[in-house]
Order: sequence, then structure tokens, then C-alpha cells
Amino acid sequence: MSEEKVFPMTAEGRNKLQAELEDLITNQRPEITKRIQIARSYGDLSENSEYQSAKDEQAFVEGRIQTLKKMIENAEIIDPNATAADEVSLGKTVTFKELPNEEAETYAIVGSTESDPVAGKISNESAMAVALLGKKVGDKVNVPLPSGDNISVEILKVEK
Repeated sequence: MSEEKVFPMTAEGRNKLQAELEDLITNQRPEITKRIQIARSYGDLSENSEYQSAKDEQAFVEGRIQTLKKMIENAEIIDPNATAADEVSLGKTVTFKELPNEEAETYAIVGSTESDPVAGKISNESAMAVALLGKKVGDKVNVPLPSGDNISVEILKVEK
């Protein structure tokens, strides 16, 4: 028996996945079913692009439903209060600056399912987060870059 993958996430992240799942099941799935029925009524399915398009979308939605169910079922909700207030951990927001004198950057460290760097949320599996996890305010940390180089950062602030 294979070990199920655990998906660490915040409670907010799980709630967003649950909302997406409910939308897929209650809104999108029935809508696609209607489109398939309408396209079937056009006759010959072998050259019916509306039918094929709806079937492709149905396959995608069903796959996403299964993925979301598995992620929610195997969610590990992270409690940011489980670590010291000044320690970087999943579910906390960390502010750091690249040394020697770059501007401060702030990111929330979240599970990979919630990652959205543009919105300031980085995955706990990213090189930056891996280097910062477990460190505390004032620590200087070397972060490996994909290019093989390293950057040094100083942790300025950690918040829940």
C-alpha cells in the first residue's frame, strides 16, 4: 500500500479548495452535462466540435474534482501558533532583506497548494522557504538559487 501524499496548508487554503470543489460539483459539472446533451442533439458526433469541446472540459473538471477531493482529504492544517512567535514556520509571514542593503520583502509561507508568489505567498517547498523555515528574527541565512549561486538574507520580522 502506498503512502498518501500529505498536503500542508492553512485553514484558509483548505477553505478555498473546498469552495472550488463545491463550485465544480454544483455549478460547472451540471452546466457541462447540459452542453453535452445539447451538442448530442445536433446529430453526428464525429464532426461535432461543440460535443468534443464539452467532453474535453468534462474530463478536465472531473479530474480537478478528484484532485481537490484528494488534497482536502489529505490536508494537514498548519497551526502557526505551534512554533515560537519569532520563528519562521508554515502559515507565518516573514519579512527579510537581501544583504548587504536591499529593500525588505515580505512573503507568507504556505503549502504548495496555496502558492502564489505574485500575491506574496511562497510554497514551503521553494528554495527560499526551505532556507528560512526554523530560523528566527535576526538570523542571517544563505539561500541557494536555481543558478547555483547563493544570496544572503537577514530575517527582519515574523508574523502570524
